[in-house]
Amino acid sequence: MYILCSDLEGVFVPEVWINVAEKTGIPELRRTTRDEPDYDKLMHYRMKILDEHGLKLRDIQEVIARIRPLPGALDFIQWVKERTQLIIVSDTFIQFADPMMKQLGRPTLFCHTLVTDDTGRIIDYRLRQADPKRKTVEALQSLNYQVIAMGDSYNDISMLKQADAGILFRPPSNVVADYPRFPVAEEYRDLETILQNYLP
Repeated sequence: MYILCSDLEGVFVPEVWINVAEKTGIPELRRTTRDEPDYDKLMHYRMKILDEHGLKLRDIQEVIARIRPLPGALDFIQWVKERTQLIIVSDTFIQFADPMMKQLGRPTLFCHTLVTDDTGRIIDYRLRQADPKRKTVEALQSLNYQVIAMGDSYNDISMLKQADAGILFRPPSNVVADYPRFPVAEEYRDLETILQNYLP
């Protein structure tokens, strides 16, 4: 039996931090895991920029509340759910995720949590566990599931490598160049074609 593990941002919804950058006019916040493979370095960079501009958790949540699923995402999720189970494995945070999960029909989500002070300033973050995407796949495989994984960024690669099948969806050219072993899908219909090799 197959389970599909998928990234969230860039696959089903737009990148949160790029939306925050556009809304706030702070171009430094456009940097994502497509650009920076070191997630800890990226998050500390983001927190520094937020502090410099006096932005709090509520400011980011206001931007996220306006984010809508990517065109075709809801139809694709329905197509998957008719064939197998879907788990979204994301490096987002529970404080960000609820509006997006509601719009996507509340698929199962594994993600992280933010630490804030009394003023709502983001002061740290807590990973669910180290290398959580790969470990999610390992845990499912230990239950005798076969796992298909898909994502778009450097932080998805360990998950794709561990999975029985890995797929890149709309990745940047640098990720494709670094990991040519994975098939690339640019549209949801391309994903469906690839997934039909595994799902009934």
